[in-house]
Amino acid sequence: MARVKKKERQQLLLQQVKEKPFLTDEELAQKLGVSVQTIRLDRLELGIPELRGRIRKMAESAQNKVKSIESGDVVGELIDLELGHSGISLLRITDDMVFAKTKIAKGYYMFSQANSLALALIDAPMAVTGVANVKYKVPVHVGEKLIAKAEIVKVRGNKYFVWVKTRNDTQEVFRAKFIMVSWGEE
Repeated sequence: MARVKKKERQQLLLQQVKEKPFLTDEELAQKLGVSVQTIRLDRLELGIPELRGRIRKMAESAQNKVKSIESGDVVGELIDLELGHSGISLLRITDDMVFAKTKIAKGYYMFSQANSLALALIDAPMAVTGVANVKYKVPVHVGEKLIAKAEIVKVRGNKYFVWVKTRNDTQEVFRAKFIMVSWGEE
């Protein structure tokens, strides 16, 4: 009977990591109701890398797809990119990204993460930002990791309508709607 439980738990672990690759071992342990050591043993047995390894692997494959800007110009770590459709980036807020007095993250880091991710989605040799409509929803602090998800919702000629939603661990903290303009299409 214990064997079946282990197999079921491992299937749930695989499903969780596939759906949410940014979950830590501690978060996985809490979700599955087991110890962190059990999660680590299951990951090892299933060949699932630790969080940093999963992020690194995703980032390496995404970096090679960018066309409209240099992959190094993307603010944050580019985690996933489906050129012409959607993408994900990760930005960790550090001490140098916050105001000294309030310890709240400077807004231009969130904007830069969203804007560079939106540019990276465009399947053209060059693209620029035509229009940006942004909303800062919740203050962000040191140590938070921001996950930005971008999606092209409409294309009209050389204009791409891109929506970006940025979340911390618990809620949406920033959103942007961009009209990106591509140049030099063949």
